[in-house]
Amino acid sequence: MNNTPKMVDENSSAAATTTVSHHHDASLYDDDGRPKRKGTVWTTSSHIITAVIGSGVLSLAWSIAQLGWIAGPIVMIFFSLVTLYTSYFLADSYRVGDPVTGKRSYTYMEAIGNILGGKNFIFCGIMQYMNLYGTAIGYTIGAAMSMMAITKTDCIHSSHGKNSCHVSGNRYIIWFGAIQLLFSQIPNFHKMGLLSILAAVMSFTYSLIGLALGIAQISENGTFKGTIAGAEAETQAKKVWAIFQALGNIAFAYSYSNILIEIQDTIKSPFEVRTMKTATNVSIATTTAFYVLCGCIGYGAFGNSAPGNLLTAFDKPFWLIDIANLALVIHLVGAYQVYSQPLFAFVEEQATKRWQVTGKEHKIQIPILPSYNLNTFRLVWRSLFVVVTTFIAMLVPFFNDILGVIGALGFWPLTVYFPVEMYIKQKKMPKWSGSWIFLQSLSMFCLLVTVAAMIGSVVGIIVDLDAYKPFSASL
Repeated sequence: MNNTPKMVDENSSAAATTTVSHHHDASLYDDDGRPKRKGTVWTTSSHIITAVIGSGVLSLAWSIAQLGWIAGPIVMIFFSLVTLYTSYFLADSYRVGDPVTGKRSYTYMEAIGNILGGKNFIFCGIMQYMNLYGTAIGYTIGAAMSMMAITKTDCIHSSHGKNSCHVSGNRYIIWFGAIQLLFSQIPNFHKMGLLSILAAVMSFTYSLIGLALGIAQISENGTFKGTIAGAEAETQAKKVWAIFQALGNIAFAYSYSNILIEIQDTIKSPFEVRTMKTATNVSIATTTAFYVLCGCIGYGAFGNSAPGNLLTAFDKPFWLIDIANLALVIHLVGAYQVYSQPLFAFVEEQATKRWQVTGKEHKIQIPILPSYNLNTFRLVWRSLFVVVTTFIAMLVPFFNDILGVIGALGFWPLTVYFPVEMYIKQKKMPKWSGSWIFLQSLSMFCLLVTVAAMIGSVVGIIVDLDAYKPFSASL
């Protein structure tokens, strides 16, 4: 087995004090000596929903517009089934060997190291943390667009439609970054329960509003718009690129496998696997229903002209659109943290392991709230992470294209390849058996989808760059 790092609970410096293997009080500590995990089906579902139902849901109407009425819904359901299927494999990979007493893997990367080892461990780390970082950038862009939309709709309403209300996006990207400077100091996943629940509620809020507005638009139109083949393009090549990009956007909308093990590590023992699978069933079923409804209703409302961000297509009632956009911003505050926490923990653990960097703890008493231990290293490094992420979001604010690239990067390796390979290894599945051939065929097909999505999204970014000036995002 590979020597893989263990993620810390509070932070790198606190690991020694929170991991007390010599302590035998089963009411306070789990079998690995760490403080009792308290996660349930509902907290786990909230983490998953916060991660899954994100800004990606707003691009689904555009994605279906590229694929058409038949292929669009089929592709969405296909991605949901693949995600559900492979999530079971990942849930079984949390412990090595026995599902109740086996050695825990605290992170996705560590699960790869414990089961597959070798180069897989390094490849997984590169793909996972690149994907997590890219998601943080994508969510920063998405939140800024929603804040811009609020300003623009209010301006248009107050001017009674006389003002075109051009809105620059840089300040909103900076504002979101400033908010994340504060929330990035949450120590770890175990302290994020309330934020995840709030974010999950917000995701349902703006999804339901988008759904209701779409239904109202269809009622006003008197018919469902859209075609079997989807939107036309100037050339056949552009049509192909758009389809590929749509695949990437849909893949991004379902991506959460790269943080599944980290979420599972918050679940109460000894029910980690059962709870994770139940929460996955609840979450994927819920999100798929929302996705199909929002995507299809949005496409039915606007047809082949469906925008990349569904909420930008509506201009009334302005107050309801503002609520939806505000809910999206609040949701993305939590989703940003859900995706960033594994990366935070990895860097802090590595800094402690390699360079003995721990940082000093400063106890801060906050009125009404419990006291907070401020870690110097955590403060500096996480703040730097947020600043750089914010800067990149200002530099390349291409919402749909960024989502497509992120979805393509993470879908095959993290959602399909590694879970399949770990399942085959753990089950000691014979090579060339029926099950082995099926799983490898599924993996190869998803690889082709990933390559296609990556090509389409990169082409989209190249096209956008032709007419774009850096730091000039606007709506």
